[in-house]
Amino acid sequence: MALGAVAEPPVRRRGSDYAQLSRRISQAGLLERRPSSYVARIVLTLGAFVAGWVAVFLVGDSWWQLPLAAVMAVATTQVAFLGHDAGHRQMFRRRGPSELVGLVAGNMTVGISYGWWVDKHNRHHANPNHEDEDPDVGAGALVWTPEQALETRGFGRWMAQRQAYLFFPMLFLEGLNLHVASIRAIVGRGSDGRYTTPMRHRAVEAGLLVAHTAGYVALLLAVMSPGKALLFAAVHQGLWGLYMGCAFAPNHKGMPMPTAEEELDFLRKQVLTSRNVRGSRLVDTALGGLNYQIEHHLFPNMPRSNLRRAQPIVRAYCAEQGVSYAETGLVESYRQALGHLHEVGRPLRG
Repeated sequence: MALGAVAEPPVRRRGSDYAQLSRRISQAGLLERRPSSYVARIVLTLGAFVAGWVAVFLVGDSWWQLPLAAVMAVATTQVAFLGHDAGHRQMFRRRGPSELVGLVAGNMTVGISYGWWVDKHNRHHANPNHEDEDPDVGAGALVWTPEQALETRGFGRWMAQRQAYLFFPMLFLEGLNLHVASIRAIVGRGSDGRYTTPMRHRAVEAGLLVAHTAGYVALLLAVMSPGKALLFAAVHQGLWGLYMGCAFAPNHKGMPMPTAEEELDFLRKQVLTSRNVRGSRLVDTALGGLNYQIEHHLFPNMPRSNLRRAQPIVRAYCAEQGVSYAETGLVESYRQALGHLHEVGRPLRG
């Protein structure tokens, strides 16, 4: 469906549409923080993460470490979801506790820069799916528009032609990409000598990343042979990247990509570019609440556990306003995302 084909309400009401929805959500109490609930979630998630590493230590130099590496990939992703929630201040109103959880979950536990991720993710939320403003759809290993595809050369063009088929295999490298991007963000400077990525606690983040890497390598080499340690790291980091990519891919890929010429109000900018994934509470847990992408983009500081309750309110309001509300199953969301990637590469195949 073309962006311009969406039914629009009277122009005089466009500026108030989001405010009306926000009042309904606020009156339902869905913007209230739930710190006690989040404390319990943090304790359980980090507890499971630590228990997994205890199991790694106890199993020792055994090939059973490889299934444990897969388990740890799941645990690592769940901790990363905590960092995501902390970055949006879904847990606590105050910055201090939120940043503490973010630094522990991101830098120390997962091994990615919390400050880099917050900066990048906030820019994504401000202009989702906007080719010039959203860092998540900038040209890179994958291309998201035919124009980006036509600008590729050499091996990049070969990949762009086949990117729909390469998408899931490439996700096995996403974990490595996140680690490298974090290091670059911490040390990277522009030609003027200034750091390219704004970061409140650069020295702390650097120290935590060093501690994470040293602890990770030391633990693996202490309990298993170098060969098994290398295989464990490959399985763990590869499956973590795959899991992360599978959690984020359904959210916007294949949805409309507004341009600078299209003036959309906040409600439509967030709803029309996002896709929800239907499912049970198991899906909620597996995707870290990101399956309610529309509600999350409209109210990014809403606690994760309130998103399910907000959905019927948002969906009904969008129907009232004539705003298209995209919702599909998990498998279908991947089909749509891959279909978009395949279509983008069509000019090169022709």
